[in-house]
Formats: sequence, structure tokens, C-alpha cells
Amino acid sequence: MSKNKFFIPGIIIAVLVVLLISSIYIVNEKEQVVITQFGRPIGNAVTTPGINFKIPFIQEVNVFEKRYLEWDGDPNQIPTKDKKFIFIDTYARWHITDPLQFYKRLTNERGAQSRLDDILDGETRDYIANHNLEETVRNSNRVPTVTDTITEPSTDTLVDISVGRERIEKMILKTANERASDLGIVIKDFKIKRLNYVEEVRDQVFKRMNSERFRIADKFRSEGQGEASRINGEKVRDLKSIQSTAFEQAEKIKGKADAAAAAIYASAYNQSNMSKDLYSFLKSMETFETTFDQQTSIILSTDSDLFKFLKSMD
Repeated sequence: MSKNKFFIPGIIIAVLVVLLISSIYIVNEKEQVVITQFGRPIGNAVTTPGINFKIPFIQEVNVFEKRYLEWDGDPNQIPTKDKKFIFIDTYARWHITDPLQFYKRLTNERGAQSRLDDILDGETRDYIANHNLEETVRNSNRVPTVTDTITEPSTDTLVDISVGRERIEKMILKTANERASDLGIVIKDFKIKRLNYVEEVRDQVFKRMNSERFRIADKFRSEGQGEASRINGEKVRDLKSIQSTAFEQAEKIKGKADAAAAAIYASAYNQSNMSKDLYSFLKSMETFETTFDQQTSIILSTDSDLFKFLKSMD
């Protein structure tokens, strides 16, 4: 009897504790809550942090993020207005602004991500298809500059754009928010993360870049060969000029030396008979030295000076 006296109140207290715990829920500063009863939302959304109460086992707490959420699009192959196929990868940031409307239209974040895929991917495809490739790549009109001193200065001009990448992103963001206005969310930012040609077009671009580099290299090579030919021509011309001048100066020096030697010889010859004889003797000796050797045989006239010198040696 005493056991039953404490058992029943204990059960009652335990049930009350369970009911109390089930009826309390806590909302922190990064959450917002929608209370549903049998799947239908009850009352307004709870967006302020604190302790709140609900009917246990009947009402359910649906928690949603109050912070910014991420959307990352799948890379898609999209044709531009000028029929150039590109891969484009995008991302966005979105925010739940009306939890109650969000629950009614999308139920949860998975449903929101799926709906954003339809909205953002569709708007991206539409806007990219309505603009040329240059509009999706560049933001403004500018004069092209060459920072690589090895390559030749480019004389090409960039195609003028009227919209640009940033404005396309803003237009996609604006249109997407208009389509998502009844979903209880706001898309805070949208950006093109990566943009590239498809593989076939990329190969063509690389080949064109290679051919352009080869053209520039051939031009430099041709200019170098022309410069080398010019330098070699100038070198040969200068060498011939130097040789001609040197030859002219050498001939002048030789002429002056021969004239001086002739004057000395004439002066010596005209001084006296002894000097004349000595001069004649020396010249004859020079003739002997340059003309004869041990194997030479000659026939001399008795009137020859050489014969006189040879005979006087006996």
C-alpha cells in the first residue's frame, strides 16, 4: 500500500516533467522558428532569441537559418549571342527574410536550393545567350596595353562593349529577386565564378595563339637577320676602307723612302771618285749576293764591272 502511495505520484511528476520539457524550445541568435501543428503553420514566425513554449507532441518546431546561405551553381555549357559555346560557373548568397512564407512555399532549405537552381541557372542562361562573349568577360572599354616587352606592341583595338560583366551580373540578380519575391527569401549577391571556352573552341584558341606567337617570332628572326646583314655589310665596307687608306699611306711612305734613298745615292755618287768607286763596289757586291750562289755558272764580258772585281780578287 505504501509503495502504491509513492509510485503513482512519481509517474505523474515524470509525465509533467516530460510535458514541460517537450513544451519548451530555445531560439538562439542565429535561428528563426516556425511552429506547425499537424503540418500547418501556427501564428507568426519567432525571430527573436529566447525561451518559448509550444503544445507538446502536437506542435513541431521548424528551425531556419537567420544567417546568409550559400548557393553554388553547376557549371553549364551556354552559347553566347555570337555563337561561342562557353562553360560558366556561378555562385550566389541568399537570406531567409520571411520564415513563414518560406515554409509555406519551400518547406526547407533543400527545396529553396532546388528553386534557386531553376531561377538563377535559367536567368544566367537567358542573359548570357543575349550578349556577346566580350560582354561577359570585360567590365569596361579600355585601351589594350602590352606588359610583356618580348612581344611586339599590339596594334589591335578591343571591341567596344555596352553592358559588361558586372552589369550582366546585376541584371541577373535583379530579375532573380523579382522571381523569388514571393518565396520569403532575398538573393543578396550573384557572381560569375569561372568562365571558359568549351574544349573544342579552347583548342582553336590555343592554336591561334600559337600561330600568332610563331608569326611574331618569325618577324623578330627576320628583323635580326636583316640587322645582321646590315652590320656585316658595314663591317666589310669599313674593312675595305681601312685597307685602302692603309695601302695608300704605305705607298706614300714607300715613295718618300725611295725618293730619299735615290737622293742619298745620287749625292753619294757625285761626291768623289773614291766615293763613286765605293758605291759601285757596294752595288756590285749586292748584285753578287742576290744573283749568285755555289751552283751558279756565268759568262762575263771583259768590259763588265763584275769581271773586273772578280779578277782583282786574284
